[in-house]
Amino acid sequence: MPTICMSRLPWYIDGPTEGQQLIFKLVVTDNAQATNLAEIVVCNSFHDAETTTFEMFPEILPIGPLFADQELRKPVGQFWPEDISCLEWLGSQSEGSVVYVAFGSFTIFDPRQFRELAEGLELTGRPFLWVVRPDFTSDGLGKAWFDEFQSRIAGKGMIVSWCPQQQVLAHPAVACFMSHCGWNSTMEAVRNGVPILCWPYFADQFTNRSYICDIWRTGLAVTLGDGVVTKEEVKSKLEQVIGDEGIAERVGMLRNAARRSIGEGGSSYENFQRFVTLLNE
Repeated sequence: MPTICMSRLPWYIDGPTEGQQLIFKLVVTDNAQATNLAEIVVCNSFHDAETTTFEMFPEILPIGPLFADQELRKPVGQFWPEDISCLEWLGSQSEGSVVYVAFGSFTIFDPRQFRELAEGLELTGRPFLWVVRPDFTSDGLGKAWFDEFQSRIAGKGMIVSWCPQQQVLAHPAVACFMSHCGWNSTMEAVRNGVPILCWPYFADQFTNRSYICDIWRTGLAVTLGDGVVTKEEVKSKLEQVIGDEGIAERVGMLRNAARRSIGEGGSSYENFQRFVTLLNE
């Protein structure tokens, strides 16, 4: 299990303490009440990803990495409509060339950080697919600036409001995933063998970053400088993640372990059979 700074426990968030108390109640109090009533706890993970954890807590049953549909054809519930045109765009890019950027459903950047990220992606010179939700940044960015940026990166970068992430991460054109480190996103990257540049926002995302960077060593994390991740930091870390042969090797090994686990006879496969048996008792 990874070590973690006290200030990065799941209930830590910037802002009023009321928010921390609310998340603490959800993560610790409410979950404890539920788990005390449960015979087993099913989770979206696999044995080789967290061996020590599952040895310490045998009542936790990993059945992952989970995915919506083996052929990736069935729609899954989302907050926003998916823009599937990005899949055609990915098909026009070279293998292992695209930076995929997505920060989940809740992350919000202020205008300064948004601009630094945008310009950092531009500095890489790489094609990128960036998910920018309608509420991704607070007021103050400026439509003129964003329009001008989109004009500069036309043909090189694609910006969408939401996308079919499982299909994107499974695409051979994707080289790297810049992520908030939500657990489902992390497992999707693991299953598809995509290295991660970690940019956690709150809750369990800091623990997940520790798994990625310190335990599995399948990615790196951005570093704040004067309260902001600079465009130079974005460019530098992306180049490091994509160019590191050791990361690439470990990503492949973890992907293979994940796929074995869900294959017939694998640990997650067998755990799922056990889960079904328990439901039928």
